Amino acid sequence: MAAKRPRTQMSEQDAHKRVTNFLEVALGYTLEEAKLEATRCIDCKNPRCVTECPVGVDIPRFIKQLEAEDLDGAFDTIYNDNILPAICGRVCPQESQCEGACILGIKGEPVSIGALERFIGDHGMNNNLADITVPEEKPQRVAVVGSGPAGLANAASLRKKGYKVTVFEALHAYGGVLNYGIPDFRLPKDIVKKEIENLKEMGVKFVKNAIIGKSITIEQLKEDGYEAIFIGSGAGLPSGLGIPGENYNGVYFANEFLTRVNLMRSRNFPQAATPVKLGDTVAVVGGGNVAMDAARTAKRIGAKRVIVIYRRDEASLPARLDEIHHAKQEGIEFNLLHNPVEIYGKDYEVTAVKCEKMKLGEPDSSGRRRPLPTGEFETFDINAIIISIGQKPNPIIKQNTMDLDTHDWGGIKVDETLKTSLEGVYAGGDAVTGAATVILAMGAGKDAAKHMHDFLQTNR
Repeated sequence: MAAKRPRTQMSEQDAHKRVTNFLEVALGYTLEEAKLEATRCIDCKNPRCVTECPVGVDIPRFIKQLEAEDLDGAFDTIYNDNILPAICGRVCPQESQCEGACILGIKGEPVSIGALERFIGDHGMNNNLADITVPEEKPQRVAVVGSGPAGLANAASLRKKGYKVTVFEALHAYGGVLNYGIPDFRLPKDIVKKEIENLKEMGVKFVKNAIIGKSITIEQLKEDGYEAIFIGSGAGLPSGLGIPGENYNGVYFANEFLTRVNLMRSRNFPQAATPVKLGDTVAVVGGGNVAMDAARTAKRIGAKRVIVIYRRDEASLPARLDEIHHAKQEGIEFNLLHNPVEIYGKDYEVTAVKCEKMKLGEPDSSGRRRPLPTGEFETFDINAIIISIGQKPNPIIKQNTMDLDTHDWGGIKVDETLKTSLEGVYAGGDAVTGAATVILAMGAGKDAAKHMHDFLQTNR
């Protein structure tokens, strides 16, 4: 029986070779491999994979279309709900969403939904299948703050309804975290560029170097004639460890480090305008996807030894299993149940990090066992340390927007329609929830677009 077969494995670059380049690690399915994997889907009567997809893609339908070699039809099925299939197929945590709900996973391995979505997304991208037609244009103008996944999904959804949409991006390149946060070896930037070009062809306008809250305010956008506004500005403010030594040279926050490498191309030293100095041994504090990206990137730009320091055990690592697996293959060391307590330095340069050994207690609010101090310590000699323990929304918009309600930790408050405390202003993605996933941000952007459409039609 096809369903009982193991998953069709995707080809990858050899680990020893790939740590010397930024080319994509996973090489994708061939048509025959994709069809073989598609035959494992049993086409459930009540497909839980669809329910667990934040944007509601009809997964069984596109898989059966792929199996029948109707690749164009499969792309149309996905694109109807997900405008970024080539991206989501690469970076979404399918194991905790669609694949995690796959019935085959109860007694065996779930269908490789992400790999199949990637295959179809690439087919659509390579053959220009994205539907860029829009209905008769409506007179209302909409502003979207941020060109990350939430903003792009919101812009596409509203443009498809005929609204005049302008996306404002603070940086000099579009794509948000897709561009500055995720390394090329996981998400090649030409894919992001192509998806944005599709939106431009659809008629979405893009404005870069526009810091909403500084160069232009929410109030000024309204004065300029934007009748509805969506805030999808992400979560770019890093959290610190709050320990001695964080001000030494050689201490980086992961988002700063990845932005320098991905967006500023600091890996092209000495030609790069913003080089990154790491040295031979680098510690990365944290256990999420961003920490794995930082660790694997550090290895690629010359660090001989990279140590991931995490205060819980391996079962509690929040990073995707693929990310952890690839990191281990690439020689990244994991020092678990360790918590940094002090960073040492000499002449203002990092020299070591002191960690307290931890043990696990009872589960906390996250459902994971709480790390508890033991009073035992271990010191690692290092040349640089990258901190990746979470990010919060940047306060710039709040600081310069009257009456915009936010939580104490910085997230924008919204109601069930994703409306903020300001009339006609909606928000979604990491700006509301804190750092999460690409697909959850896209889902929020789509949901907000529905309610913004209702608002615009009611207030014509």
